[in-house]
Amino acid sequence: MVKAKIAFMHGPNDLRIEEVSVPDPKPDQILIELKAAGICGSDVECFEGHSKEGRYDIAPYTPGHEWAGQVAAIGSQVTGFKVGDKVTGDCCMNCFKCENCKRGLMPAACLNFREAGFRPDSPGGWGEYLLMEEHYVHKLPADWKYEEGALVEPFSVGHYGVWGPGGWVDASDDVVIFGGGMIGLTTLLVCKAASANVMVVEPLANRRELAKTLGADVVIDPTQVKDLAAEVSKHAATSRGATVVVEASGNDRAIAALFDVVGFQPRMRLIGHSIGRKVPIEIGKTMWRGIAMYGQGGTSYHMPRTITCMDRVRKNVDLTQLISHKFPFEKLHEAMQTAVTKKAEALKVMLTF
Repeated sequence: MVKAKIAFMHGPNDLRIEEVSVPDPKPDQILIELKAAGICGSDVECFEGHSKEGRYDIAPYTPGHEWAGQVAAIGSQVTGFKVGDKVTGDCCMNCFKCENCKRGLMPAACLNFREAGFRPDSPGGWGEYLLMEEHYVHKLPADWKYEEGALVEPFSVGHYGVWGPGGWVDASDDVVIFGGGMIGLTTLLVCKAASANVMVVEPLANRRELAKTLGADVVIDPTQVKDLAAEVSKHAATSRGATVVVEASGNDRAIAALFDVVGFQPRMRLIGHSIGRKVPIEIGKTMWRGIAMYGQGGTSYHMPRTITCMDRVRKNVDLTQLISHKFPFEKLHEAMQTAVTKKAEALKVMLTF
């Protein structure tokens, strides 16, 4: 058992660092000493009281689903890790035992679903130590920085958003990504790794500039374009139009515009959070353009593949460019205020330990 300073979300605008005892790992668990953890937009929305994803209505919980650390101790049944390994972990945690899991459905369909960093029964990485079952822990390459390891979870959203069921991308594709935030930019990196032609639609100038730095072929300010569909067509390689369209902003206007900019027989991938709102769209275009549409809310068996992809991408791209601010864990409240009050600037606020 170790003493540790750990953050707990008690309710809207009520985030506290408390010293608690962390028990020794159970037979199937790993005790991880945290080294870096990101603050996600989802964490901000829970803190502000705008999202019900964080379950402080049940009990205070430890946020932080984007993290990296070092194995400090292992349970008696753990076989795939040793003390000192660099690791990260899953956010969506399915049980593998219920009917839906046995049918191979996505983790969010699990009848015993847990979500690391959003529930009291599945603590996240905003603390000095974290206990997690071996199955949800993934080894990082030894030469990675811990801050890079903490980017795996958001990168997995972009990677799985493109490559999840029915999805793919290659050098023949004209891709349009709505949103130049963290998820949109990781999606950009995934698509450029496949040598696709990529357009990023983003109203904020600083994010458009970073998109260009990371390899976007075209950046579009939607507030300055009268006909977005025509602008996209102008930059597409063929008369077919956009072949992959990714919604990574969660913005109502962007969601509606998806159906205007898609080409014929495209893959439409929806990964921006917009639950709880109804958005008018021209749904008939799904028939007349042959749209294959897929929504993704949680990766499934994808973290190792994401880590391999990132390991190759980082040879040519400095992934730490995605980190806009860094704070030591003891300045958590200052870090949170930065994430809350500087949303346009704070692409990824990173806590270090």
